[in-house]
Amino acid sequence: MKDTAQKIRFGIIGTNFISDWFLHGAAADPRFEAAAIYSRSQDTADSFAAKHNIPYTFVSLEEMASSPLIDAVYIASPTALHAAQAILFMEHRKHVLCEKPSASNVSELTQIIRASEKYGVTFMEAMKSTVMPGFKAVLQNLSEIGTIRRYFASYCQYSSRYDKLKAGEVMNAFKPELSNGAMMDLGIYTIYPLVVLWGRPLRVSASGMLLYTGVDGQGAVNLEYGDKNATILYSKIADSSLPSEIQGEEGTITIDKIQTPRQISIKYRKGKSCILFSDDRENEYYYEAKEFIDLVLSGKRESSINSHLNSLITLEIIDEVRRQLGVVYPADKN
Repeated sequence: MKDTAQKIRFGIIGTNFISDWFLHGAAADPRFEAAAIYSRSQDTADSFAAKHNIPYTFVSLEEMASSPLIDAVYIASPTALHAAQAILFMEHRKHVLCEKPSASNVSELTQIIRASEKYGVTFMEAMKSTVMPGFKAVLQNLSEIGTIRRYFASYCQYSSRYDKLKAGEVMNAFKPELSNGAMMDLGIYTIYPLVVLWGRPLRVSASGMLLYTGVDGQGAVNLEYGDKNATILYSKIADSSLPSEIQGEEGTITIDKIQTPRQISIKYRKGKSCILFSDDRENEYYYEAKEFIDLVLSGKRESSINSHLNSLITLEIIDEVRRQLGVVYPADKN
């Protein structure tokens, strides 16, 4: 038992590319152990287990949740399934690391957080960007730019699934019944760092374009914070190479990619500029795994960065954006 005392044995829900990326990143932490995989299909579970050298497979969520073979679960299923799955595993005293968005709406996330409190287990939204060293460099250097006035973030990436949608084939990414769409997939990456920085906005104003399935294809959101404001752009139907910025009266911090901040620079109003952070070579999923394992082993229920409150405020904003755009999910009626 001494050899495994610091190991956290994970069950994995989801056999898609996100789970592949997470497993490759998490493997860099010696405390991480991929112990089990769940799939509705035994063949799929067996194939995924063989690819990642995972010893146990399950085709029943209830059996995996109650199994003594795992300590925690990583959930990478469609967003509409997150709440029920997270709560099931917490009822069995398993810690939960859940892919973003952590739930379909604020109501579901509130239920998840209550379960975390009731059963005394760790819950964290797997928002990788805010626990990466690049974002920490941003936080550490905010005082360099004086009084902050504006946050601007952009994440616009044309989806290959959009071509299929235009051809009449509806992929999961554009299904409202799975609580999907551009804001849930990409826009959240622009909002979560803003919430970490400034918390809850005073006002939210959104505009965007709906696709024929009823989900958003793209949008633009303005958020007011009294003496400063924020603007975010997001899209799954067009590309952009715009960096993101935090603008202050004495200078501007530039972030290469808000979803994976690896190049952080600062330019002062009087002309001087410098690189604050560059060339992080770790797989970005390593950092969310490390943050989560740190929490579990220290007996903490939530992260100070990807906190329950920050996740709630982020979903409050997303719920309001969806309300203004007219994006409705079946989960909203529960």
